[in-house]
Amino acid sequence: MDCRLLSVNRSGGLFGATRITNQAFLSSSQRRSVHCASNCSMKSYKLSDLSRTQVDSLKARPRIDFRSIFDVVQPIIDDVRSRGDAAVKDYTVKFDKVELESIVENVNDLPDPVLDPAVQEAFDVAYSNIFAFHAAQKPVVKNVENMEGVKCKRVARSISSVGLYVPGGTAVLPSTALMLSVPAQIAGCKTVVLATPPAQDGSICKEVLYCAKKAGVTHILKAGGAQAISAMAWGTDSCPKVEKIYGPGNQYVTAAKMILQNSEAMISIDMPAGPSEVLVIADKHASPVHIAADLLSQAEHGPDSQVVLVVSGEGVDINAIEDEISKQCNSLPRGDFASKALSHSFIVYARDMVEAIAFSNMYAPEHLIINVKDAEKWESFVENAGSVFLGEWTPESVGDYASGTNHVLPTYGYARMYGGVCLDSFLKYITVQSLTEEGLRRLGPYVATMAEIEGLDAHKRAVTLRLQDIEAKQVSNIK
Repeated sequence: MDCRLLSVNRSGGLFGATRITNQAFLSSSQRRSVHCASNCSMKSYKLSDLSRTQVDSLKARPRIDFRSIFDVVQPIIDDVRSRGDAAVKDYTVKFDKVELESIVENVNDLPDPVLDPAVQEAFDVAYSNIFAFHAAQKPVVKNVENMEGVKCKRVARSISSVGLYVPGGTAVLPSTALMLSVPAQIAGCKTVVLATPPAQDGSICKEVLYCAKKAGVTHILKAGGAQAISAMAWGTDSCPKVEKIYGPGNQYVTAAKMILQNSEAMISIDMPAGPSEVLVIADKHASPVHIAADLLSQAEHGPDSQVVLVVSGEGVDINAIEDEISKQCNSLPRGDFASKALSHSFIVYARDMVEAIAFSNMYAPEHLIINVKDAEKWESFVENAGSVFLGEWTPESVGDYASGTNHVLPTYGYARMYGGVCLDSFLKYITVQSLTEEGLRRLGPYVATMAEIEGLDAHKRAVTLRLQDIEAKQVSNIK
């Protein structure tokens, strides 16, 4: 397969269209097509030639028609709610071609899996780093005395029952099991249900099981897709009901999470999420080999992934990058996925790092790689990104696996308003206040005045009756 970049030489502005594949705003002289053996291509735009509207359109991701997906997912959700375990078993046969006697395993009842020593060591190192980074996020309780005798604080409590979704369709992802279960373990969640599709023999991926045991998972639900999300949201005879669901998944998993968080199931979710994505900012100092590898590392996730290369300044050898993408893509076992992802990915040319960072902040990528000279000095300019990777020796892969940061991140532009999964994702916060007599004597009259303005007499009396008791006590003590 030929995975060369598609260069589009044109004149005209920095700022978007409606979809990358919809180039109606370009004249025929402004665009050209290059056909590849595998139909694999990346379009190319010069930011300084685009209007603001045109640049804005580049933040659009490969479109997902959620309306039609909701129509598919809603009956599954309703069926699992009414039939429970039986429905999950039926959908597992239908979608995964696996017949299960039971859909839930208690982790403590399962024997410890045996891994190759090198594999076990890799997961142990990842666990240690992820644990250390998330443990450092433990909140510190601060008591604040706003007025004399008026003390306030905020305390953290774990979400008692959580559901973790670990995909297992085109690839098993034990790393996701670590990313979700370790912060749940540190938070002290009592019930931790990990859902993952079973193997063809009905077993659980041994690496996923190893991570689940190590990180304190209590139950494993051997199911994937919307049926797994539904089972955790509603609860079944064998699957505990959870209060919050976490984890990445395909469009059906995402749709199920979105529907159920607004249903009578009364659950919350970590974030909306879409296909994997990366934006790489590179200058003339970046290695074409590294750039190509970083782009393909996300493109190989699936055909609906999107990767973006932002070229900063002059002197970047695009031909060398094209050649590397072609060569590396051809050698990937998942090269077909990568080539399809590249077909709706693109390159933009920025005049300098200021323009490059501005575009990245508008795009709000899940992963942002800044592979330029003195990359660290640009960190403070990053406003919208799920996770940032600075410098030539920091591939996105380290965050996916073992640096310690979490790889469950906002995609589809949601990095503008969401952060990735962290310890706080598994906690809720309760505020506490306590007043002494002197505190109520000082604060109470202000509260009574405000309650009176709002016409809430019972609120006022809850204060004034206590103030009267304090006054009466003081008079009694004088006597």
